[in-house]
This record gives sequence, structure tokens and C-alpha cells, in this order.
Amino acid sequence: METIILASSSPRRQEYFRLLGLPFTAIPSPAEEILDKTLPPRRAVEEVAIQKVNAVRPLCQELIKPWILGADTIVVLNGNIYGKPRGREDARLMISKFQGRTHEVISALALYNGSTERLNCRSVVSTVSFAPMSNTEIDWYLDSGEWEGVAGSYRVQGLISCFIKSIQGSFSSIVGLPLREFYEMLRDNGYSF
Repeated sequence: METIILASSSPRRQEYFRLLGLPFTAIPSPAEEILDKTLPPRRAVEEVAIQKVNAVRPLCQELIKPWILGADTIVVLNGNIYGKPRGREDARLMISKFQGRTHEVISALALYNGSTERLNCRSVVSTVSFAPMSNTEIDWYLDSGEWEGVAGSYRVQGLISCFIKSIQGSFSSIVGLPLREFYEMLRDNGYSF
């Protein structure tokens, strides 16, 4: 199998690559990850995934026909987009808004095939419903530090799962790498497993 360049430093995405047995090299994207809030949320997150691939492509010039994957995830509630929190109070604000409500999690994938020089993009929308949370429960969660560096201030596979009532859609997409869609993209682009 050919090595895939993962334009991310996300440990969760790397875990999924290992789960699939895919050879990869992680090269975190230097892209600024500018989310265009004038676009519909799904299209906006797809554009960020594409930005990540395009920022890593020049770093892979010595590779012959590289495969490059860029991915990004956002949380959307009532049309408002929530990315990574800027600090604890920002995380508190997000979790306070999500508690007792249902929101969308959108993960986008952009895959560059160096052989065909084609860039494909797909996104997946899932929903997550939180149970109501007291201020004490929110503080307990924030004390864990799990909110740092992740869209929406939570990792679905972490402590916050104590407060998740239901999930509709793809669990792996909520984690940050929709496995079904990723597999289909590789297969449809001729990646040899």
C-alpha cells in the first residue's frame, strides 16, 4: 500500500489510520484554517479541508504522486459554527449552549491523488444530543481539560459521553474522520489496499 500524507496532527485521525492499517506520514498543515462564515457550514468546512491539502502539497514535492488527506470538523447549532475554543471560558460558553440540546457535527475530507492530480471532497453531517448539565457538571467536565484543541470543546469518545443522550449518523465522523466515506474515497480513486 502507498503511504498517505495526513495533513493533520490529530491523534484521533492517526489512530484511525492505524486501525485501518494504512501507512501514513503526518505532516500538520500550515494552513491558517480560515472558515468562511459566508458559506453554508458544510461548504465552509469542506473549504478548510481543501486549504489543508493545498498547504501541504508544496511540502511533498519530493514525493512521486503523493496521496494527501486533509480533514476538518465543526459543530453547528442554530446556524452558528463552533470550532476550537480559544480558552476555558469559550469552552464553557459552548458546552453551556449545547447542554440539553441537539447540534450538528460536520466533518469534511479532501483527498488529493497525485497520480491523477485530482482533489475530491466529501462531508458528513451527524447529530449529537446532550442531556441537560448543571454548572457543577460543566465545571467537572472543563476540569478534565478534554475541551482543549477540539471543535465544539468536546471529544465524543471522552468524558463528555456521560452527557450524550443520543447520536445520529457516523461516530467516526464525530471523532474527526468519517471512516466509511474515507474508505470510499480511497477506493473510488484507485487506492490499492
